[in-house]
Amino acid sequence: MQESLRAVLASQHLVARGELRALAGGDIAEVAWLETDQGAVVVKRDAPEALAAEAEGLRALGRANTELKVPTVIAQEGEWLIMEALASGGKRDAARLGAGLRELHAVHGERHGWPSDNRCGPTPQRNTPCDDGRVFQRERRLMPLGTACVERGLLPATLLDALGDVADRLETWLPDVPPSLVHGDLWSGNVLTTPEGPAIIDPAVYYHYPEVDLAMLTLFGAPGEAFFEAYWDGARPDDWERRETLFQLYPLLNHLLLFGGAYRAGVERAIVRLQST
Repeated sequence: MQESLRAVLASQHLVARGELRALAGGDIAEVAWLETDQGAVVVKRDAPEALAAEAEGLRALGRANTELKVPTVIAQEGEWLIMEALASGGKRDAARLGAGLRELHAVHGERHGWPSDNRCGPTPQRNTPCDDGRVFQRERRLMPLGTACVERGLLPATLLDALGDVADRLETWLPDVPPSLVHGDLWSGNVLTTPEGPAIIDPAVYYHYPEVDLAMLTLFGAPGEAFFEAYWDGARPDDWERRETLFQLYPLLNHLLLFGGAYRAGVERAIVRLQST
């Protein structure tokens, strides 16, 4: 075990009992389970700025005080982040996840964005605040990632033009709203089932439209009708399908940037669908 990790543990009066045990899902950072004299912890090793942003996001989610369990940050020093270890098990509770996410999105900020940048997966995520959510979506999310995909030869210039057309027309149909606190990377792998109920991990937080989290959940899975009934509580937006398509564009572009051409068709379908509505 690294002496630097021992030092961080010692600063929290923790003593390791055994060695680090690698956990699945550590594709970006090293993630491990560690038994200590005060119970188990999860240890993550990554670039200090990335871990500082993650710790800040976890604390923000925890302060929201929702039905959702969020791992407590024990320490973040340099390349190490030490967190509460969450037990797995229990019964999947889609309704509780929906209710908890509704509570999270009821926490509002003054502007769309976040005081500092973070990342979505390994992709840097620029969060410079904007007063208008349509401007934030266009200038901080869609166009920067679309341009990056073109520069890497993953997207033709014609599709970037079409993406720009979609982004330029947001003000014609998408209302500006008070920005909600969002997890920012809420795919199913970042939702855990624990004996205490649903838990959320690995955030990329900022304030924006709540559909950011909903669209990510539905992009590669289906949270279920009980989830949506609890989340919307009878107030489902009439244009949900259109919003879902819009807010899936950013993660689709991110997957195209990270994993290549298999995601180009999904990006193109979303752009065409938005152009036709």
